[in-house]
Amino acid sequence: MPLAVFRIAYGFLMFISILRFWNKGWIEEFYLAPSFHFSYFGFEWVKPLGEFTYLVFFICGLSSLFVGLGFKYRWSIVIFFLSFTYIELMDKTTYLNHYYFISISSFLMIFLPANARLSIDNFISGKFYQNVPKWTLDALKLLISIVYIYAGIAKINSDWLFRAMPLKIWLPSKYDLPLIGDSLLQSEFIHYLMSWGGMCYDLLIPFLLLNKRTRGFGFLLVVFFHAFTKVLFPIGMFPYIMIASALVFFDANFHKKVVDWVIKFFEIFKIKTSSLIKKAYSSQPFHYKYPKFTLLIVSVFLLFQMLIPFRYFLYPGELFWHEQGYRFSWRVMLIEKMGYTTFKVTNSATGGFFYVENQDFLTPFQEKQMSFQPDFILEYAHHLGSHFKEMGHQNVEVYAESYVSLNGRRSTRFIDQKIDLLTQKRSLRNYAWILPFNDEINGF
Repeated sequence: MPLAVFRIAYGFLMFISILRFWNKGWIEEFYLAPSFHFSYFGFEWVKPLGEFTYLVFFICGLSSLFVGLGFKYRWSIVIFFLSFTYIELMDKTTYLNHYYFISISSFLMIFLPANARLSIDNFISGKFYQNVPKWTLDALKLLISIVYIYAGIAKINSDWLFRAMPLKIWLPSKYDLPLIGDSLLQSEFIHYLMSWGGMCYDLLIPFLLLNKRTRGFGFLLVVFFHAFTKVLFPIGMFPYIMIASALVFFDANFHKKVVDWVIKFFEIFKIKTSSLIKKAYSSQPFHYKYPKFTLLIVSVFLLFQMLIPFRYFLYPGELFWHEQGYRFSWRVMLIEKMGYTTFKVTNSATGGFFYVENQDFLTPFQEKQMSFQPDFILEYAHHLGSHFKEMGHQNVEVYAESYVSLNGRRSTRFIDQKIDLLTQKRSLRNYAWILPFNDEINGF
């Protein structure tokens, strides 16, 4: 039952999310309007499809609705995973931690019998299941716990705990919020309280949800925390997704009570559902056709999720500065970076040069993201080099003049301005052309 309730909530929240994205005009703004798109390393071939991009979103939305209904679930969740992940990969500028969570959780759900209960598939096939393997729920709980615990570990750093950064920058700007904006959010004590409280919340909440005695209290904390962050920050559907995900930790009896309440709610409007639900309470257990192989795939996937956030150890220097290994590691809202980056295109033979107007190639949002992220800077430099070579320029070299401020520090030079970025290739190796951080941040 918990798996079925999660599937329903997950599917419908994703459907609403796609509708919201479409309704706000973000398909046009982020994927069709820009003339250039930043790509993920190894996925340069994933690009917007012109007007057919709307079709990708339509397929993603429809498949999410089918997931919620439990209709052709296996096909629906596979199509949702592929279409959503394609959308996520189309432009790196739009990266968010919760988009990544949706991609990996939908991949995991391919291998979970989330349609074993309360699904249209049940009624079409006439097959209903009372029980599912325990590990299917445990896998989902572990994935959600990874998100929280790794986010908590990431907050154990001197900027977050001992400088209250970047909350000390963000919270005072919310002065227009009723009741708290011009009082509490201006207090330095509140900045530190929220920094330490956020760390403790992330580290402890999985354990509170796993323990039956503290589960109710833990869920109230989840609701309060995500509702509060929703008020403070523009983080879209993420709070609702995490609140719904927390329901997985409750036992089957709790979920049965929720379903019974929903049945009574619909019966107020004389919509008969109880006979269908009761039919689904068969004693037939669910069995995988290839249980060992399925469990192996899920185990390898979860192990990968536990290891990939630590890949930043492979790179020297300050992670918050160079950001190599920063993405996909559940480092949520830890840094406030502001950058100013211009590009000089030089003819190496004559010494002539000119500066590029970034707005000729990038949208304001793209330029902002590019200005302080080194992989963006490198990719954009190569794009400029290709563009001006195609325009007939000879002996092209591209140099970056870049200054970045991190968590309220003074702006300092970010990129070695003497390096021709066209000689530097995109790779997973350390980017030695990023200048060292001139301060120290202690922590994980």
